[in-house]
Amino acid sequence: MNPILLATGNPYKIQEIEPVLRQAGFDVFLQKDFFVDEAIEDGQTFVENALKKARFACQKTGLPCLAEDSGLEVEALGGRPGVCSARYAGVTGASREEVDAANLRKLLKDMESVPLHARRARYCSVFVYLRSAEDAMPLIGTGILYGEILPEPRTGRGIGYDDVFWVPKYFKTVSEMSDELKNKISHRAQALREVLEKIKKDQV
Repeated sequence: MNPILLATGNPYKIQEIEPVLRQAGFDVFLQKDFFVDEAIEDGQTFVENALKKARFACQKTGLPCLAEDSGLEVEALGGRPGVCSARYAGVTGASREEVDAANLRKLLKDMESVPLHARRARYCSVFVYLRSAEDAMPLIGTGILYGEILPEPRTGRGIGYDDVFWVPKYFKTVSEMSDELKNKISHRAQALREVLEKIKKDQV
């Protein structure tokens, strides 16, 4: 057995990450089968938050754990929303879809006065793998996808900020990309590939 616990309750992340882990030869366990409470994400960086989530899950389960933290950084907003991307609008007690919609509205409102040539942004992702709760040498993978923020949504679809995150190289927003393309170029795909390569070398 090669067990790993995926430390997230986010169904979109599970859908994206779990198949890749299984394909890589891991016996994947899901957080929801062990506990429902969440780690407190009060870190100042994506690395800090991913580490908190991984260590929390290790303490709860005793299994090796993989956690991820990610978000959007907009140059014209000084890097915001950053680690607060998932709760940028401060909405609580609502569905994930309602929270996403509120966050997107706030982002576009905050950028109303930003000209088209100054709307550069990047999606960032960090994975942290811990062998145990006491692991002092975590394995870390990072990924970045560069793009620009459009003044309005393109399709009315997509998760988070995907419908306004324009990637000039592909002449598409992330929400318009095929799953195949996203799984190749996204910030999360990049970070996952890097951390899996490190885990593979570590287990030799």
